[in-house]
Amino acid sequence: MGKRPFSIKSSYILFYKPYGVLSQFSDNSGRMTLKAFGPFPQDIYPVGRLDADSEGLLLLTNDGPAKHLLLEPRHGHQRTYLVQVERVPSGEALARLRTGVTIEGRKTKQATVTLLDPEPPVPLREIPIRYRKSVPTAWLEIALTEGRNRQIRKMTAAVGHPTLRLIRIKLGPLTLIGLNPGEHRHLSKTEVQLLLASTDQSPVS
Repeated sequence: MGKRPFSIKSSYILFYKPYGVLSQFSDNSGRMTLKAFGPFPQDIYPVGRLDADSEGLLLLTNDGPAKHLLLEPRHGHQRTYLVQVERVPSGEALARLRTGVTIEGRKTKQATVTLLDPEPPVPLREIPIRYRKSVPTAWLEIALTEGRNRQIRKMTAAVGHPTLRLIRIKLGPLTLIGLNPGEHRHLSKTEVQLLLASTDQSPVS
């Protein structure tokens, strides 16, 4: 079957990216980057990205084949988000998000979408969301198996509910449990194995 692309000798780190931080280690404009939250191994880099105005789980690794496999669309690697939107979506709007909406000329894949009540406990954000007293907000949990550019923001806008806050809480079997914004930790051997199992891969000894 050939050599597997993962190795348990590689570094796998979970990072809780705060709002306003770039998913990279340097920036010519002086904006805050991942470098401010290390130290991290010099050869490590993020798997995928979160926009500066998004928060939550970011996986960092120095395993190039692992990164490629986790980002490969055909594997349908699930990502789960908490999403605060303007106004309370109707059943019709939720159904559209679940079955797919057309953004940039292409329909999104089916998604798992849940209207949360009560609201989830989330950390306070240093820079508050845009708030209008006359406009209520709601929280959704959305799980996707694709990762198009700013996809969730474009999806909720398409059904009339702009996203105010976006927190990635899960990547495959990995979660933010035990981490606060700005904190990171190395994955355990068991967590690495679970991650690999979610992509039908096994670690190299």
